[in-house]
Amino acid sequence: MAIDLDETINDTRDTYALDESLRARLRTAVEAHDVATIDALMEPLHPADIADLLEQVSGAEREAWLTHWSAGIDGEVLSELEEGLRDKVLSILPDHIIAEALRDLDSDDVVDLVEDMEEAQAETVLGALEPADRAAVEAALSYPEDTAGRLMQREIVAVPEHWTVGETMDHIRSQAGHLPEGFYHIILIDPRIKPTGYVALGRLLATVPGVKLSEITDDSFRPIPASQQEEEVAYAFNQYHLISAPVVDDDGRLVGVITIDDAMIVLDMEAEEDILRLAGVGEESSLSDGVLETTKKRFPWLFVNLVTSILASMVIAQFEVALAQIVALAVLMPIVASMGGNAGTQSLTVAVRAIATKDLTRSNLMRVVTREAGVGLINGAIFAVVMGIVGVIWFGTPMLGLVIGVAMIINLLVAGLAGTMVPVVLDRLRIDPALASGAFVTTVTDIVGFLSFLGLAALLML
Repeated sequence: MAIDLDETINDTRDTYALDESLRARLRTAVEAHDVATIDALMEPLHPADIADLLEQVSGAEREAWLTHWSAGIDGEVLSELEEGLRDKVLSILPDHIIAEALRDLDSDDVVDLVEDMEEAQAETVLGALEPADRAAVEAALSYPEDTAGRLMQREIVAVPEHWTVGETMDHIRSQAGHLPEGFYHIILIDPRIKPTGYVALGRLLATVPGVKLSEITDDSFRPIPASQQEEEVAYAFNQYHLISAPVVDDDGRLVGVITIDDAMIVLDMEAEEDILRLAGVGEESSLSDGVLETTKKRFPWLFVNLVTSILASMVIAQFEVALAQIVALAVLMPIVASMGGNAGTQSLTVAVRAIATKDLTRSNLMRVVTREAGVGLINGAIFAVVMGIVGVIWFGTPMLGLVIGVAMIINLLVAGLAGTMVPVVLDRLRIDPALASGAFVTTVTDIVGFLSFLGLAALLML
């Protein structure tokens, strides 16, 4: 039988494409209170696509949609929602619907949802879980936020370290229906429930039944303390190419496991937070946020920027006489500050990311600082020549070209140094460099740019 591959691909694209026609059909079904059509539209979609749809519609449309389709929503959809929107969705759904949706989730996903609920709602949801599931979630919630204990799942596949491959395979078959939906390693434990190694599933399946598990353990075995910060966990997964890792308590006993999907979510969240913090818009900003909510998140750093701008303006005020006598200074002055700010932001972005990934350390700090200073010096010299020529041609004053050229060199050199050193110093002071570096670096480059340009002009041209 011949298969039209193009038609199959197009059908698949139509099934999963979140295009305007799908949103229009959904809107029509919601307005008509047509639950059957809503179910039919949602059925072929992946939970992540449904979460995207919930993010793309207005608040009123979302509430109307969920009111008619709440019975169809499942835990996977809730776990795919970004945190701010998830809170809004949970406030719309009845507690019994939420509890039913969470039944089939792994314990780590349930913890992620329950930890942000109001106490009464969380208690209702926990009360609807099976006793064993509730105990697992409550045990995870006993650990501090943002630690491995909160990130791990309690569903574990662990066997005694002296077992053979055959015994392990028999055990797995006997536990069908009680195993985690996705697992990558069989964890070996000693009589004290302490993990001693693990075996990859692929290695297990490829080994004859009589071989002991201890003979085929994976070299990547690396237990993670339950109290370890989640960003450290994500770093370990990325650094050592882990697929999963056992989690141990303070006594070294096995209490859970973290899989790569959870670690990658943390890495993605950390990268997203850094980007948002660098822009001063708040680490949890979202397109679904309202006007007042967004304003509150952005206002503080705009206020800080206002204060630093006033400082830069105070520097300019010291050269009123020079500006009054040489109007060209006012025309060219923003160029020096802007170039310095952009150069500083480039160095700052590289430094903040290197700190987050632990690539920038005491051992290579001076090399990186020297490199950034060298880059600033070379770029400064190149643009000094360009702006020197522009200054001469534009205003017919060779001295003005010299002044702006020298100021450009100074400011880009300082920008390279500040862009690297400011986040390092803030990190040493235990202040998040992604959050605070931008305002400080911009202030430094503005002040140095204005001071060098206007100072040189006052010294050499008046």
